[in-house]
Amino acid sequence: MAKEAKNIITSICDEQCKLGDQLLPKNAAKTISIAIERKRNQNKAKKLPQEPDKPGRESMRRSRTDVTSMDKLYLMLTELCSAINYTPSIQVWEHTFAPREYLTQHLESRFTKALVGMVMYNPDSGEIAKPSELLNSVEAYMGVLQTIENYVHLDITRVFNNVLLQQTQPQDSHGDKTITALYTNWYLEVLLRRVSTGQIMFSPNRHAFVNVGVDPNQVAVNAEEFSDISELRSLAELLGPYGMKFLNESLMWHISSQVAELKKLVTQNKDVLTTLRTHFDKPALMAEHFNRLRDVDNVLKRVTIVGVILSFKTLAQEALNDVLKKRIPFLMSSIIDFQKHFPETPENNMVRVEIVNEMASAAGLPCDVDPALCAALRVQKSENPDDDYKIACLLMVFIAVSLPMLSLDSQSSFRADLEGHTNNIHCLAKAVNSIAAAMFTIYGKGRVTIEERLKEFLALASSSLLKLGQETDKLALRSRESVYLLLDQIVRESPFLTMDLLESCFPYALLRNSYHAVLRQDNRM
Repeated sequence: MAKEAKNIITSICDEQCKLGDQLLPKNAAKTISIAIERKRNQNKAKKLPQEPDKPGRESMRRSRTDVTSMDKLYLMLTELCSAINYTPSIQVWEHTFAPREYLTQHLESRFTKALVGMVMYNPDSGEIAKPSELLNSVEAYMGVLQTIENYVHLDITRVFNNVLLQQTQPQDSHGDKTITALYTNWYLEVLLRRVSTGQIMFSPNRHAFVNVGVDPNQVAVNAEEFSDISELRSLAELLGPYGMKFLNESLMWHISSQVAELKKLVTQNKDVLTTLRTHFDKPALMAEHFNRLRDVDNVLKRVTIVGVILSFKTLAQEALNDVLKKRIPFLMSSIIDFQKHFPETPENNMVRVEIVNEMASAAGLPCDVDPALCAALRVQKSENPDDDYKIACLLMVFIAVSLPMLSLDSQSSFRADLEGHTNNIHCLAKAVNSIAAAMFTIYGKGRVTIEERLKEFLALASSSLLKLGQETDKLALRSRESVYLLLDQIVRESPFLTMDLLESCFPYALLRNSYHAVLRQDNRM
């Protein structure tokens, strides 16, 4: 009886999910296009397209004697639930059997399988359901389950809590993958990996990843449909704070692997970078030693990947923050107030500050120093802190002196409509600030060390970029103005640098002219 009731409930849920899908915004496109075509051809003899049935048409009955399939299902469900609810327990020898508890277990099992099934994840093709569509189906499913309380005395809230809480973890109680694991894997292995192919870029203007250079209808994944703010809010609703924390930790693991490779490249060029760091005011010597650097393109590529991952993390955190402000506004206001007024004094050492940042980050609030990134990079800490600190300093030097190489790439052009570079080098700004803040929090002495090292980075970067003005090679000049804008983006992104400091080492008139140049070029295209 419980299994039959479960099957009937599943059939009702499937039908309600289909009805709920009819209300999705994407289904309005067909109605709008037909209305436009009818208006355009209303005075012509051409046969007009028939308007499709609108959602809710199935509820309009011509006669009360008509019995629909849903009516039959509800009638069968009522009879079964009445029988299950007839007795609270049955004694069989020395065992007590509770029909309602047995039905509850079946509903939990079915709800869990239905949730994972509705994700529709296909590892081969990389297809997955949009978070907003999944959320719509889950709400329809939960609505049906809540109506069961009208027929039998069950605690459906307990079912929801047990199932949905397990879905916020990477595995459920049976060891199977959850929606958290599936979406985390998809965003990391499908969406973010395709960004590096050059067909997807992060747009700060749109707050999303967008497809560039290709028709969105011809690509397997339309990036904007999965990374805009409405989809990520739906994702945060589904995964909850625990699931979003797991997503962030997975992102940080990928960043830590990139930083580990960057440290290896720094170690290979350690002597040359040490010389560059101490002689940045001698152009001839700098040019000579820069030519001895190896794997410059590899460094820039890896730092760009880190920036792309951090940009996605920022979008996910903003979405989580929006959802929590809606769900728990009073608790969120307390967390915001606590973070804002927690004093960074010698008595409150970096450990205490990091604990506060960790609490704020779990609520989706931005932090000057990312606690998740600190935790991921702290694993790489060696027994000699002085060597770690020196490697961190030389890594910033490596990135700073390598920036002019970006002007050789035609994909480094700045797109004003998307407020970003086609090859995502604008994400370097977030990568530089986040890596510096995390590494010098771990290896240095807190905020003072971060500010000093970022000032050194700015001096080296501006000195290296100003040399582009002396270049005569047209190949090296085609993206020069677009690369200049990186300095402005780095300072604007940083909580540790100011525009006055940038003005002291890089003329703002040059930045202003660069903005004009890229805007004119964008308008011509």
